[in-house]
Amino acid sequence: MIRASVLFVGSLAAILMSFVALSVFPAVQLMEIEPTEGRIDYNFAESQGRQVYMREGCIYCHTQQVRPDGFGNDIGRGWGTRGSEPGDYVFDFPHLLGTMRTGPDLADIGQRQPSRDWHLSHFYNPRSVSEGSLMPSYPYLFEIKSEAEVLASDVVVNVPEAFAPDEGVIVAKEDVLNLYAYLMTLKQDPTN
Repeated sequence: MIRASVLFVGSLAAILMSFVALSVFPAVQLMEIEPTEGRIDYNFAESQGRQVYMREGCIYCHTQQVRPDGFGNDIGRGWGTRGSEPGDYVFDFPHLLGTMRTGPDLADIGQRQPSRDWHLSHFYNPRSVSEGSLMPSYPYLFEIKSEAEVLASDVVVNVPEAFAPDEGVIVAKEDVLNLYAYLMTLKQDPTN
């Protein structure tokens, strides 16, 4: 009986020490990380856009981490001006770093490609702005309206004629506008 209780107490102690080492210590360390200079928390539209980013599975093809020099050619490709730092992700939960790059890294897309027209065309049909793109189209994030139905507050998407609908115009829905707002938060401000 004594051996069983020693085995039980020893097992419980090992599990408890593992939990503390693998969960508590890292959580305490992460609480001490300060945001990188220039980073602010997401507003409502950006937060909703982040939800669209997760819902549409963008993380499966895009990363959000620029590898520092010596660990890849991310900076040489123009995907960022510096390697990513922990403070870049203070406001992100869950973190959307990604692990696979079928498409380009998006950690600095807000600096590299700030054009709303380009992004909206890209979401509607990626091949309209990037020939040979493997990215899927997201036409359900848009609606086709006749020109008479277009409101002053609607955002009309201009795509090349080959990709335009036969009748009407393409209008961006709120989800895709929020997704664009989120992507514009992905900027790498230089650090000292």
